[in-house]
Amino acid sequence: MQIITVTGYKGGVGKSTSAIHIAAYLARNQKTILIDGDPNRTALNWSQRGEMPFTVADERQAMRLITGHDFVVIDTPARPNSDDLQELAKGCDLLILPTTPDVVSLEPMLAIANDVEDARYRALLTIVPPYPSKEGETMRNELIANGVPTFQSMIRRSAAFQKAALAGKPVNQMSGRDRIPWNDFEALGKEMIEVLRQ
Repeated sequence: MQIITVTGYKGGVGKSTSAIHIAAYLARNQKTILIDGDPNRTALNWSQRGEMPFTVADERQAMRLITGHDFVVIDTPARPNSDDLQELAKGCDLLILPTTPDVVSLEPMLAIANDVEDARYRALLTIVPPYPSKEGETMRNELIANGVPTFQSMIRRSAAFQKAALAGKPVNQMSGRDRIPWNDFEALGKEMIEVLRQ
């Protein structure tokens, strides 16, 4: 069983949306459970409006349901302190740190990266403005230049995520143009599996 933890230094960075879609990617070929440890219960609420292709549980149900799963994706509360962050990093196979591509996100990301420097982790750029904006690329280059391992894949901003949340399913189960954002998560998923194999 491999554990992937998704955490962020603040709310509103697409943490729960990322956790849901990472679980959806993994669930295509492996038995996957998403543990919603965020007090907002975004993943649980999303799943209760429809049907997810994986199990969603809160941390109280997790111990009872976790057995037999190939992947565990954990959606943590936002803003963990330094000690909590180090414990999260020790307890997982991959720590994913979503961040938005704005300059005010850079310093907190560098601080988090410093706290988990010995762990296997990657920054993930989310809510990235679509082309022709270069904000995502600029932020990725800045993170890499500062020694922060960063996924090449970026998750672009899209209204399809809100539609999928209302429908209670991931965007890969949506139709038409609302399915397009799934391409970003497919690219991320392939990259993530490569990191886990290292």
